[in-house]
Amino acid sequence: MPLQVSIDHEQRFVHVAVSGVVKLPEVLDYYHRLVVEKAMRYPKLFDATRGEVELSADDLMELAAWVSAYATFDPRGPVAIVAVSDANTAVMRLYVTLSRSTRPVKLFTSVVKARGWLDDQLRSIA
Repeated sequence: MPLQVSIDHEQRFVHVAVSGVVKLPEVLDYYHRLVVEKAMRYPKLFDATRGEVELSADDLMELAAWVSAYATFDPRGPVAIVAVSDANTAVMRLYVTLSRSTRPVKLFTSVVKARGWLDDQLRSIA
């Protein structure tokens, strides 16, 4: 499976690791799982350093519609995205643009920096 999702209810944290090629259906399944498991409010670390997220312009438009629909599940936790390849960085920048207005979302090239930012986000709301 190209998208491994770990939801830790005790720590109130979601870790997503990409390995292989992820397409829109996997991303939408991930969102559905967040809703079903009541984890939308948790901070999320989306690590795309070991795979590729392939979303076409049409896919991004559909994803934007879903992101907007999922905004009804506020509060939603901050999202730190880690991408190192040019292709992933380009797709993730577009994702950040379409989700930034609804919650804190930031793109990183390091898991350590991303995790630090998430920790800062949690301290600022505590």
